[in-house]
Amino acid sequence: MPAAQLLLLACLLWGVGARTAQLRKANNQSGRCQYTFSVVSPTEASCPEQGQAMSAIQDLQRDSSTQRADLEATKARLTSLEGVLHRLTLGQVTEPWETEQGQQRQLDTLTREREQLETQTRELEAANSNLLRDQSVLEEEKRQLRAENEDLARRLESSSQEIERLRRGQCLQAHSSSQDMSPGAREVPRWNLENLDFQELKSEFSEVPASQILARPTSGHPRSEDGDTGCGDLVWVGEPVTLRTAESITGKYGVWMRDPKPVSPYTQNTTWRIDTVGTAVRQVFEYHLISQFTQGYPSKVHVLPRPLESTGAVVYAGSLYFQGAASRTVVRYELKTESVKAEKDIPGAGYHGQFPYSWGGYTDIDLAVDEKGLWVIYSTEEAKGAIVLSKLHPESLELEQTWETNIRKLSVANAFVICGTLYTVSSYSAPEATINFAYDTATESSKALSIPFKNHYKYSSMVDYNPLEKKLFAWDNFNMVTYDVRLSKM
Repeated sequence: MPAAQLLLLACLLWGVGARTAQLRKANNQSGRCQYTFSVVSPTEASCPEQGQAMSAIQDLQRDSSTQRADLEATKARLTSLEGVLHRLTLGQVTEPWETEQGQQRQLDTLTREREQLETQTRELEAANSNLLRDQSVLEEEKRQLRAENEDLARRLESSSQEIERLRRGQCLQAHSSSQDMSPGAREVPRWNLENLDFQELKSEFSEVPASQILARPTSGHPRSEDGDTGCGDLVWVGEPVTLRTAESITGKYGVWMRDPKPVSPYTQNTTWRIDTVGTAVRQVFEYHLISQFTQGYPSKVHVLPRPLESTGAVVYAGSLYFQGAASRTVVRYELKTESVKAEKDIPGAGYHGQFPYSWGGYTDIDLAVDEKGLWVIYSTEEAKGAIVLSKLHPESLELEQTWETNIRKLSVANAFVICGTLYTVSSYSAPEATINFAYDTATESSKALSIPFKNHYKYSSMVDYNPLEKKLFAWDNFNMVTYDVRLSKM
């Protein structure tokens, strides 16, 4: 049966391919019988030449080589990946402690970096806070300066209108008087604004008659016939004369002064004023003329490079001397160049409320000037609150000599120096106070006194002596006043 099937299949194939396949039978060259079966190619019109066949074979070989190289490369990469996987697996199994230690080191590094960033953030926040605080202070000072400028402008306009009104009134009076004169009468001269009558009119702006300013000698000390004022002991203090009243609450207490040893471009009439109410006092008002001071029109405003404290400042030989805020440092500020020329700590001196005068106000360090130069009045822990007086070199601020008194600083209201002798005031508020103690540096001895001294406005926060004018300058409850003094002859 299978043989019949195969025969039938061969017949079918033969019938189908009879047109394209041929079977030949022939002897070869050696005489042996050879069967040849040939089939016509369905796609090729003719057989390729031998060279073309070799080229196709070579292309197949190259393709095979390329595929073999790609396979080798893929095999190599697979081997490498197996090795890495093996090492990772081996590391996790055999080195957990080293891995944990490395992670801990990385954590420590990150923690340190975080702490550094937090520290830098805090520093930046603090710096920003300081900048905002400084900006607020500067804006407040700017606002105060703007308000003062506006007030000065209003007062200047008011004074100009008043002067113009007075001039018009004087001109009308002169015109009417000239009409009543006889032909031979002397012509009325033009009103001189510097004469006595006009000064009396201007005195309405202050509490002191201008006639007293013009008529009195510059010194309250009676001169001898040869004109020598000389030194001596204080024996009398006159009535207070008010020259100026502060305009705002910042002038509740303060300090004002003139230079007893003026240098160009300043004169003995140049006046300086400092309102000391506040936490950052830097402004120093300068008045070139006395009339500018009495009317409140400063010619210049100095802004100090650092705040000062309390009412102990003085001007001497062209420099302002003051105590730096919250420190025992005395500063020399040259007014002409507007620069600090010297700074010096007073050894052991109390400051910022340790040893003030009885009225308080951080008056621990008080500077003074007399015929002999520059002084500083203070106290120390070693002196147990007693007044210590030191002579200062005016340029370097070095202490030249020091005296310790037996006068308790807290028990007196103020102090000043005349001819090398320290004098103290008994009260800052009693209307009828006294000059109650004197300490003579020449004899190094003290004595009690009872020289009347009037606190007219009942709050004297500053009393200083001007050796050129022989007057006491004081600041009494918003008011700037002077006292004539009399010294005994030596």
